[in-house]
Amino acid sequence: MRRILHLSDLHFGRSTPALETPLLQAIHQLEPDLVVISGDFTQRARVSQFIQAREFVERIEAPVLSVPGNHDTPLDNLFMRFFKPFSRYKRYINRNLEPMFEDSEISVVGVNTVNRFAWQSGKFAERTVQRVCGTFEDASARLRIAVLHHPLEHGPEVDKRPVKGGRKALRGLENCGADVVLSGHLHTASIAPFTAAPGLLCVQAGTGLSTRLRGELNTFNMLVTSPERVVVTTWAARWPEDGQAPVFEAAGSTVHRRQSHGADLISRDGMRFQSANVADAATEETEAREANSG
Repeated sequence: MRRILHLSDLHFGRSTPALETPLLQAIHQLEPDLVVISGDFTQRARVSQFIQAREFVERIEAPVLSVPGNHDTPLDNLFMRFFKPFSRYKRYINRNLEPMFEDSEISVVGVNTVNRFAWQSGKFAERTVQRVCGTFEDASARLRIAVLHHPLEHGPEVDKRPVKGGRKALRGLENCGADVVLSGHLHTASIAPFTAAPGLLCVQAGTGLSTRLRGELNTFNMLVTSPERVVVTTWAARWPEDGQAPVFEAAGSTVHRRQSHGADLISRDGMRFQSANVADAATEETEAREANSG
């Protein structure tokens, strides 16, 4: 079993300082094996904002795997955006824009989807798909997880340009046996298989600290993995009416079962998902609660 905590869109520079300590306390109490941060550490890629972000990350005791978001590159400084867009991210967060984490149970690959020429929409190059798939092909029976900032699929309610190359990347990831994609960017939380790739699970994180809530609470996701399934619990900030400090509480869980490929698809030990809402399955609800208890 592995416990992966998924944060996104912290947006230092336009964050809620009162949530920082409660969020760090929740991370500590949940004891994750890995913390994944899927981009947008800052609001405007300023040095002061990156310093705040680095100080926050340094307070996390678990290993951290992160990728940049579009807000981690300068918007208005065109010279920096076009010629050295990630210089501050590399200096303060991580020099590796596409890090990896692997142990006996999980293989996690970071993907940099930031497009310096189209600041908001992002891109997923074919050579990147090949790199990720090459890693997953060597992952044996491990759970295969890709981490990126921009979501590869938008619902009809999303008024943003899709990722350049995103649909092709989605097909490629499904074909090479990816199991889960962790992303952010939209400031909304959702957990469901991709419509265009139903064997691949999309775990979308809301914003951990930003004031730009888009009608939702500040949230993060906790994934508890096993060879047979993934339990995903969304944790949301609650502000007590008595004026006390806010806290993060579990807001709901879903169970996603891994199932073997059909005979015509098996070229190695691949798995696929079927989803079940925990609220509709009392036994699974109990198991999910036990798995996510901090």
